[in-house]
Amino acid sequence: MSKFTSFLMVLMAFVLPALPSHAQNAVPTAPDALVRSTVEDLLGVLSQGRDRRTLQTVVEQKVLPHFDFRAMTRLAVGRFWGEATSAQQKALEQAFRTLLVRTYTAALSEAANAERKVEVKPAALKPGDDYTTVRTLVREPGRRPLSIDYRMTLTDKAWKVIDIVAENASLVISYRGSFASEISRSGIDGLIRVLEDRNRQGAVV
Repeated sequence: MSKFTSFLMVLMAFVLPALPSHAQNAVPTAPDALVRSTVEDLLGVLSQGRDRRTLQTVVEQKVLPHFDFRAMTRLAVGRFWGEATSAQQKALEQAFRTLLVRTYTAALSEAANAERKVEVKPAALKPGDDYTTVRTLVREPGRRPLSIDYRMTLTDKAWKVIDIVAENASLVISYRGSFASEISRSGIDGLIRVLEDRNRQGAVV
């Protein structure tokens, strides 16, 4: 992972909320309300320490269910997604998910115990909208406020994150260049092998 992407993951780590689940037929809570009501819970978890196993459990159980990894992988792979077979798409999605789990857990560990506040802006959401951006400002003593935006879609009656934009830089797009380069060199299967190898090694790309 580039220094930029690593920095972006650290930024997202201390603000992305553990969004509550919804009953199957319930009306989904507004995305900005979800962020606002749960961000303190995540910051409370971070204040308890840096144990990687505990943090990974938090990520797996409370955060990842609210990502649309297929959409994120499709955006990161870009134009090559349509050239991949169904099996390749599934392998890419799984490998990218594992990569983000490892990176996100590491970012949570780095962000633990820091003193910060998060301001959540009201989402501009009209009736019938299935896409929105929740904008936030992260404030930390001694540093200028940082903007982190969550691009979200309404999927299966629940809002899910499909991209995170920190200081106007997209997490998904930050991967697109390196993914495209690897596919150009060794094909889609080559990218899958690279991601799987690095995940087995516990390395961050």
